[in-house]
Amino acid sequence: MKPETIINFTHNQSAHCENGVVSNLMKHNGFSISEPMVFGIGSGLLFCYIPLLKVNHAPVITYRALPGHIFKKFAKRTGVKMKREKFSNPKEAKARLDENLEKNNPVGLQVGVYNLVYFPDEYRFHFNAHNMVVYGKEGNRYLISDPVMENVTSLSEKELEKVRFAKGAFAPKGHMYYPISFPEKLELEKAIVKGIKDTCKAMLAPVSFVGVKGIHKIAGLIRKWPKKKGIKTANHYLGQVVRMQEETGTGGGGFRYIYAAFLQEAGKLLGNEKLIELSKEMTEIGDLWRDFALEASRIY
Repeated sequence: MKPETIINFTHNQSAHCENGVVSNLMKHNGFSISEPMVFGIGSGLLFCYIPLLKVNHAPVITYRALPGHIFKKFAKRTGVKMKREKFSNPKEAKARLDENLEKNNPVGLQVGVYNLVYFPDEYRFHFNAHNMVVYGKEGNRYLISDPVMENVTSLSEKELEKVRFAKGAFAPKGHMYYPISFPEKLELEKAIVKGIKDTCKAMLAPVSFVGVKGIHKIAGLIRKWPKKKGIKTANHYLGQVVRMQEETGTGGGGFRYIYAAFLQEAGKLLGNEKLIELSKEMTEIGDLWRDFALEASRIY
């Protein structure tokens, strides 16, 4: 690879990494798509309690679709073709990344958070579903556009390899993705409707640990944790709930604020006043989630 390869890539900060990566890659290719629009069309809003899966020794509680599902659904519904690759060999993963950069093609990567050296210590924990864009290389340092950061940064070859092949739940396995073809025009109207319908279906799923039922489920469990698990474990579990809600790239309010922005933008695009009204209601719901996080943080 050439000693210096720098793609003319515009960094935009976002509330959530996966939305931000997709939005930035779309903008780089000439399509002005906002972060909330990516999130809404990709049916990113969800709630799921997964007690059998542990992260940081506590049950997983997710407020969003599984990693990769947002950009996968967004691409399918808008007619954008994405290429996704995973690797077992770090050298092969590095070679494919370098190959794309030499073709002036910025690439999205899934990485682990814990060893991201540019993250503040309080944000570095074992979570392997973070996303970033690599848009160039200077010497042995890769140029990084991490959408949750205010400015671009860089990682050495060894540092990038370490986060690309982090171990544990949702291990990225060198996962990289990038668009390879686009329609002449994005049919956003149809994509918006599909995204909203899919989100409603997921949030109203007839199972106890998903969507609205899942929210009621975890609310009941939180009350029981002190007696059932002990104060120390209950506090740890509660801390996990708050961290996943407010700190894991959500922009706060368990993604409700981002979805409210999507509904507002969708309402204007479709000329649908009801969606704009629902946007205001969703913002109020986000406020309630944030109030809960504030109260919970005082406990643990």
